[in-house]
Amino acid sequence: MRTSTMSEPATLPREVWVIIAANFVIAVGFGLVAPALPTFARGFDVSVTAASIVISAFAVARLLFAPAAGRLVTTLGERRVYLWGLLIVAVTTGACAFATEYWHLLVLRCVAGTGSTMFTVSGVALLIRLTPPLLRGRASGHWGTSFLLGNVAGPIMGGGLIAISLRAPFLVYAGSLVLAVLIVWVALRGSVLMAPSSGDDAPPPMPLRTALRDSGYRAALASNFATGWAVFGVRTALIPLFITEVMRRDESFAGTALALFAAGNVAMLLVSGRLSDRIGRKPLLIAGLALAGAATAWVGFADSVWEFVVVTIVAGLGTGVYSPSQQAAVADVLGKARSGQVLAAFQMTADVGAILGPIIAGVLADKLSFTAAFGVTGAFLIIAALVWLPARETLPRPTEQPHPTPAEAVATEMPAKPN
Repeated sequence: MRTSTMSEPATLPREVWVIIAANFVIAVGFGLVAPALPTFARGFDVSVTAASIVISAFAVARLLFAPAAGRLVTTLGERRVYLWGLLIVAVTTGACAFATEYWHLLVLRCVAGTGSTMFTVSGVALLIRLTPPLLRGRASGHWGTSFLLGNVAGPIMGGGLIAISLRAPFLVYAGSLVLAVLIVWVALRGSVLMAPSSGDDAPPPMPLRTALRDSGYRAALASNFATGWAVFGVRTALIPLFITEVMRRDESFAGTALALFAAGNVAMLLVSGRLSDRIGRKPLLIAGLALAGAATAWVGFADSVWEFVVVTIVAGLGTGVYSPSQQAAVADVLGKARSGQVLAAFQMTADVGAILGPIIAGVLADKLSFTAAFGVTGAFLIIAALVWLPARETLPRPTEQPHPTPAEAVATEMPAKPN
């Protein structure tokens, strides 16, 4: 058993639980829209590739706006950027319900992407800043669990809403985002911990080039790219189409399929988060990425509903094994440094994957087969596992005095100079 030379809190701060609760509300809404969006886009008489581009357009906007979002977090503070980002997504998502042409949907999803990257970067920045170092895996596990519990509830509710109207999920999602804004605004408006640091108390910023010197950060970029491609891109874009066009099932089953994947995640997240704080980030990252990759490739070979259900759950379990460790590893690299630029770059890798994944996999599905599309997607996850093999273990060991992290190097090398 590891002994600690520093005070290790038994529980997470109240502020962390507040943003975790808001994350759940956001995820419920996202889960409502995810199964409806590709089918809704196809309703404008467009190809599979064009329907996938609607998913990618959202990610393109997130990618392009991520550097600006990082600067906004540093300038305006995490809480303000978080709230404004949620409001932007709420308004544009509600407007999607009234789209009458394909390009309307495309433009609205692009604008929603800018708001999404605002609340994503600021939300993760808050989680990292407010969480004690030795509880990062646990906090990441709770953060991911809240999102995925919402993804369990959301698609199930969304399946019922789709049966009523393909436009209904967009309106309900907009309402859930407004509720998340109210939760954060009311619960955190008087928090001392939420107040931004300033003056001599402000931690030094970490340049992106400094983080890139860390093998753990570079490996996290690779695995986040694969996650964006597989989880946020291909799974959202192609699973609903695979179900309707290959499995020959009703559109509402798409919501069930996404919920099963999310349920597999939830089953592992809290366990893997605690394990990450005990045995390290790297073992769980390698094992989880390899399992998720193999299961994702297997999806394309499924020729029965029960086989599809099993492989979907296994893919979810694999993703749940590595997800908390990936976010905790980035937090380890950052330490107490201000993190807008570094977090934005980390987020951008997932967005690049989410942009390229649906487009390339959509073309593969159109020209070759869904088997080829899911096979390539699984391969990227397995490659990410291989990238982690030579990377360093980032988990802090309080009984040791390791070489300084990039964040600590910035603090010690530049104690009196502005960056």
